[in-house]
Amino acid sequence: MTDAKLARTIAEAAGKLLLQIQSEDADGARGDHEANQLIFDMLRSTRPDDPILSEESADDSARLTSRRVWIVDPLDGTREFGEGRDDWAVHVALAIDGVAAVGAVALPRRGITLSSDVPPLLAPAATPPRMLVSRTRPSALCAAVSRALHAETIGMGSAGAKAMAVVLGEAEIYLHSGGQHQWDNCAPVAVALAAGLHASRIDGSPLVYNQPRSSVPDVLICRRELAESVLEQVARHEL
Repeated sequence: MTDAKLARTIAEAAGKLLLQIQSEDADGARGDHEANQLIFDMLRSTRPDDPILSEESADDSARLTSRRVWIVDPLDGTREFGEGRDDWAVHVALAIDGVAAVGAVALPRRGITLSSDVPPLLAPAATPPRMLVSRTRPSALCAAVSRALHAETIGMGSAGAKAMAVVLGEAEIYLHSGGQHQWDNCAPVAVALAAGLHASRIDGSPLVYNQPRSSVPDVLICRRELAESVLEQVARHEL
């Protein structure tokens, strides 16, 4: 099985488990734990030599000497999951030499799994653009950039759900400046890049994974034709 197919298979399996847990009105803590165990079991049985970086497990510094590292978020959007919403996701990615090379993002409540090996064709972009922002804590920078671009803002939960909304043509821009970790955006970035979107830090620099610190403070995923304008406005308004 290819890495990409494995990522998709694992994301779908974890999503199926999470749907069952959500139907039992269980909280996100149980979902995080059980989905994480399922993902680890599947990866260890199929890719035993690859280290894993997960939000729900202790970090293993041995990953820093490996070219290949699986980076996973078993349940991205724990709050939304616990509230019975559909804007949560499962992230399964493989970083190779620091690059988000393979990824799958499952949106289980929507019955959708997007992966880097079979990305959808991009739909025509809307004008004015639509920008995804946090539904609970949108940043001042995002507000300033959206005003400058005359963009419609759409509040949404998990990072994966927001990024996949751009991939699916439901928005044109996902800008985040409030702090993230590698597992929050590695899989979404892999899928977005495969679909032909722009993905970078908000200063335009590349996103680099399997770094010693898990933090990835910011991310921009957007239509390529909008990247220059968004980055220009970020530089102008960043505090």
